[in-house]
Amino acid sequence: MTAPHRLVVLRHAKSAYPPGVLDHDRPLAERGVRDAKAAGAWLRENVGLPDHVVVSSARRTRGTWTLVAGPLGYIGAAGYDVDSPGPLTIDPRIYDASAGTLVGVLRELPERATTAVLVGHNPGCEDLVSHLAGTSDPEAAATLASKYPTSGIAVLDVPVPWAALTARCAHLAVFHVPRG
Repeated sequence: MTAPHRLVVLRHAKSAYPPGVLDHDRPLAERGVRDAKAAGAWLRENVGLPDHVVVSSARRTRGTWTLVAGPLGYIGAAGYDVDSPGPLTIDPRIYDASAGTLVGVLRELPERATTAVLVGHNPGCEDLVSHLAGTSDPEAAATLASKYPTSGIAVLDVPVPWAALTARCAHLAVFHVPRG
């Protein structure tokens, strides 16, 4: 299946649990830092640069994207005009979101974004991928069926406009769990 769009759904890297810190404000653990950098290297080699990135407002998702962006070489606004909602959106709706809410966020992506990344949380990431994937590469489906761990990366081919995202409209091409 040839897709006009590619969606990367990245679950945040492993977070720490410091005492007295609210869930939204938890930082990455040392392993999370290593894994996020490994995710950036994997994306560089296997997906390439995204055109648009949407990230939960939580500290651990923002930290994950910052560390992924380095090895990926993501520089930001190249090629976007003043009317664009921007190549990087920090969206509080992604935190603790259902698959339906995440689909709503993705439907707002600019159509010119051919490769988009969503950095979020579970169970939202797993539910989103399950909701969108009508077909799957057998290996990707088997890996995903065991667990959607921290730093898990689902790559979906999406043959419809972003605004037309619906259940079972995409193909799960790859599911990978990078470790640093």
